[in-house]
Amino acid sequence: MKMSQKTIQQEEQERLNAALQDIEAQLRAIGPRYTGNDFTEQMLDLQREERKNRLEVARREPYFGRIDFQELTNDGKGDAGEPKPLYIGKAGVAKNGGNELLVIDWRAPAASMFYSFTGGDDPAGYASPDGEVSGYVHLKRNFMIRNGEIVRLVDSYVRGQEEGAVSDEFLLYRLGENKDNKLRDIVSTIQGEQDRIIRAERNKALFIQGVAGSGKTTVALHRLAFLLYQYEGRIRAERMIIFAPNRMFLDYISGVLPELGVGDIGQTTFADWALELLEHSVRLSDPSETMAYWFEEKRTKEEIEQSSGRWKGSLAFKDAIDRRLAELQGSIVPDTAFVPLDGFTLKPETMREWYETDYGEETVMVKRDRLASRIKRWLESELKHRGVADKKKRSAAMAKLNSYVKRIPAFTALQLYASLFKGKTALPDVPKSLAKATSERLGSGLAGAEDLAPLAYIQLKLYGLKVPPFDHIVIDEAQDYSPFQLETLRLCQRTPSMTVLGDLQQGIHAYAGIQSWNELMDLFPDGDTDFFELNRSYRSTMEIIDFANVILGGMTGGVKPAVPVFRSGDPVRTEPAAEDNWLQSVASTVTEWQASGSYDTISVIGRTARECEEIHRYLLSQGLESSLVQSKQLTYGGGLTVVPVYLSKGLEFDAVLIADAGSRNYETIDAKLLYVGCTRALHKLKLLYRGERTPLLEGWEG
Repeated sequence: MKMSQKTIQQEEQERLNAALQDIEAQLRAIGPRYTGNDFTEQMLDLQREERKNRLEVARREPYFGRIDFQELTNDGKGDAGEPKPLYIGKAGVAKNGGNELLVIDWRAPAASMFYSFTGGDDPAGYASPDGEVSGYVHLKRNFMIRNGEIVRLVDSYVRGQEEGAVSDEFLLYRLGENKDNKLRDIVSTIQGEQDRIIRAERNKALFIQGVAGSGKTTVALHRLAFLLYQYEGRIRAERMIIFAPNRMFLDYISGVLPELGVGDIGQTTFADWALELLEHSVRLSDPSETMAYWFEEKRTKEEIEQSSGRWKGSLAFKDAIDRRLAELQGSIVPDTAFVPLDGFTLKPETMREWYETDYGEETVMVKRDRLASRIKRWLESELKHRGVADKKKRSAAMAKLNSYVKRIPAFTALQLYASLFKGKTALPDVPKSLAKATSERLGSGLAGAEDLAPLAYIQLKLYGLKVPPFDHIVIDEAQDYSPFQLETLRLCQRTPSMTVLGDLQQGIHAYAGIQSWNELMDLFPDGDTDFFELNRSYRSTMEIIDFANVILGGMTGGVKPAVPVFRSGDPVRTEPAAEDNWLQSVASTVTEWQASGSYDTISVIGRTARECEEIHRYLLSQGLESSLVQSKQLTYGGGLTVVPVYLSKGLEFDAVLIADAGSRNYETIDAKLLYVGCTRALHKLKLLYRGERTPLLEGWEG
């Protein structure tokens, strides 16, 4: 058997060498960039550059999989010849000088079998542009290729062997690898349930409830790459956008799309996007102050439910704004005639007809400005038509025009929003403390995070979107979005095309986010949404996932608990630490883990920023180089990291130490926080605690 495997690997290495030679020859033949002014040559140069980019992706790792497929004839009764090997990679490549495919793009219809085939002797198939293609899979083979060498080869299915199902050996091998400071693509190990999301219909809002470590973020990024391939020419990368929770998270995911050969997709946060839409007419108040308010001190359930974020993020508040906008719309057309000179009269009925008929679906302030311009053109036309040459008369007429137009209401988004909280125009049901705080903040030129959705919504309703609508929107950590935020983004598309993902069990920002996916899904008409659940966790070992599920207990909110893949590791440990040597316990654990050489990334997760600063200072004093993650941070550097638990969401580490899981830090209300911290660990998890252990672990023996 060993000899057979060696022969297989030798044959595959020879095939790989030939493929690399072919790719290198094609790259050499492309030549230098065109720098002239001929338009046709410029277009041809762009095509050559795109091809060059694909070939360079292929050169780094030509392919990662092979599937041998024997196609059946159209009647489904006879085969169409011998099984044909299909090599699957990140970029499709044809052989030099011909149309025969050297490598099939992972997004191509035929490649879908590599992900969807689960084993057995029954026919498999895929949907091609010419219809359904069916046949038999004879082999599914996984490769890991590095620097032109096959470093691992695994046959996960061979037709006729006793074990009929596809094995998880290659997946488990990849999951067991250590992580660095960037999220990586999963194109070689996409699972069937993930592939169904990636290849789902474009013109819908897809909602994905994915447990910690289910790969939901990576799946959403791969979906963008698939949509660009599948709908080439109909959607454009520069009209796609990813909304991430913070800039550090954007840095963390920044490598995935380039690895897949995709560029030009916008990546931002909702706050940055909204501020740009508002043309920076306001500044964002310090987000760290919000974090400190909710996480540095204990807060009650009542405080969360009555938070300004939940009030301003509600559809009830949106409805109140819609009523104010309708009032504004009704007041635009003057109810008195415009009489610039004796005998010159422009009736309100005429202006209303212009406003309602000629300007159609334009937004409120655009229609207002067009009406003002139309009134001016009417006056100029009348003066010319009636031969009014007297300069004094003309000047008087223009002065009356300016005075008349100024009386037509005009608002910026900021002015209209501020009017909702102050004086006679304030909304009647705004809590007094909220109205006062909002008015003072806006008066200082600042907006809170919860103000940005209503401000952006008003801006879009008043002035519209000044850039082309988005072809596709990805929203990550969407459980922390308010309905108002999503409704605002809905205005930026003609047809719903979104991937909205998150995990209700990680909804630590309950003061602003949702408690049920229906709060967001109900914004769309029936038939415009799909819902997917990813409850398999690929990040952590069985021991870590089982432990994390204990923390949540029965508090799942209708969400299925995480199910680990069969990857066993070290048991989770909890250890008491005396108050006077707690920091020594933290440092000794870190030292032990670093000395083992088993972990590339280690995180010490604290409850608050203050606790983390104390830990970080002590580690440095002991000669342990580490980085401290703070709320304003733009990048995550890997290595040894100290991070507050509320900033750790979305990140992952080889080993995690929860610095203090005592009852003072984690009460019952903090279950989601502790769950987030524990599920950052891939291979190793340990919890220290001062005083009594958190009551969240009462159901766990260990």
